[in-house]
Amino acid sequence: MSRPVEQHSELSAPVRAAYSYCETVTGQQARNFAYGIRLLPTEKRQAMSALYAFSRRVDDIGDGDLAPETKRDRLEATRTVLDRVRKGEVEQDDTDPVAVALADAAERFPLPLEGLDELIDGVLMDVRGETYETWDDLKVYCRCVAGAIGRLSLGVFGTQTGAPGAERAAEYADTLGLALQLTNILRDVREDAGNGRIYLPADDLAKFGCTDGFRAAMPPEGADFTGLVHYEVRRARALFAEGYRLLPMLDRRSGACVAAMAGIYRRLLDRIEREPEAVLRGRVSLPGREKAYVAMRGLSGLDARHVSRTVRRRA
Repeated sequence: MSRPVEQHSELSAPVRAAYSYCETVTGQQARNFAYGIRLLPTEKRQAMSALYAFSRRVDDIGDGDLAPETKRDRLEATRTVLDRVRKGEVEQDDTDPVAVALADAAERFPLPLEGLDELIDGVLMDVRGETYETWDDLKVYCRCVAGAIGRLSLGVFGTQTGAPGAERAAEYADTLGLALQLTNILRDVREDAGNGRIYLPADDLAKFGCTDGFRAAMPPEGADFTGLVHYEVRRARALFAEGYRLLPMLDRRSGACVAAMAGIYRRLLDRIEREPEAVLRGRVSLPGREKAYVAMRGLSGLDARHVSRTVRRRA
């Protein structure tokens, strides 16, 4: 994973335009993601934007209003585009700018493109309306839609030469993806319920009397909704603690990117923990100034140094 990036000639006009399109998509639609990738050097920022734009396309199909069979057809068409990228069949003058950008990024970086297949598989789980009995069941979904993105991102970041424990970097990136996705699930519990989706494990819902769901601005009568949220928050915090072991393995700017994105979600988790029922009234978010502070904290290296000290104490 620490393979150096190959040196390439100046980007052609079509490839520059393709990356520009992907960066526009990222800037307009990635509320939290964009804060992190701003901290990356140009080549890495472009590659991350290409990954985001492709992922956004897949997510938009799954979240749209099309009939399930049409969604499945479009997701498989997107997989066909991915196959063309994988086989080197996308020309620079292709009419699909996301495919052009992703193909160039895959030439520059060791991207495990099968992670995007996993993303498509995860969104197909949404299309089928799958629910999850246990945390182990939900982890399969989370690994598809978020853990895979963590591993793809690591392909862009790489690891520092000689970084201790780097052989586990992909595992930590995957775990950090799970932490972010579980935070998303908690934040969006009301919105998802309104769309007929329940992600939290049925075992956990039953344990806290929340089997009836979350379609109202108040918890179900007799439910221990606060207990449920705090239970899932503890799970997410444990995932963050494990995933953060990745930070000392990354170069300064890649580490800053990861610390910024993860830090924003950890602060969301703090807010959800303080006021669990807020997620039933609407989407919990951070103001822009707080996101900017988290990004600057990541750039300073504070989080990476803290993780390094913690790991050394436990060794």
